[in-house]
Amino acid sequence: MATLAIIKECLLALNDRSGSSLHAMNKWIESEKKVVIKKHVMKAALKTGVENGTLVPVKASYKLSPAAKKPAPKKKPAPKKKTAVKKKTATKKKTTATKKKTAPKKKTAPKKKAAPKKQ
Repeated sequence: MATLAIIKECLLALNDRSGSSLHAMNKWIESEKKVVIKKHVMKAALKTGVENGTLVPVKASYKLSPAAKKPAPKKKPAPKKKTAVKKKTATKKKTTATKKKTAPKKKTAPKKKAAPKKQ
């Protein structure tokens, strides 16, 4: 039941030693959750919580039972199967085929010496 879950969260947040009143719970739910729970829905949720044993009535207030305060036991995740990692052998590409041939450099002709000037 969604309302009961909101009530549990509310009681954990308020954390009053003597329990939280119906008015205090409604006020917290309106401010934190921005939801208005109708009176008859709230009473029904509180009644089922008391029947389940998650809530304990204290005078005109309610508080969480010691069993409900403990977080639900977390299930241990199933052990993961170890998968054998296969190493892929990288195929070597022929480097001679993929290399671009560079154009041969033009050789510059040696410059001729200027003729000596006659005087």
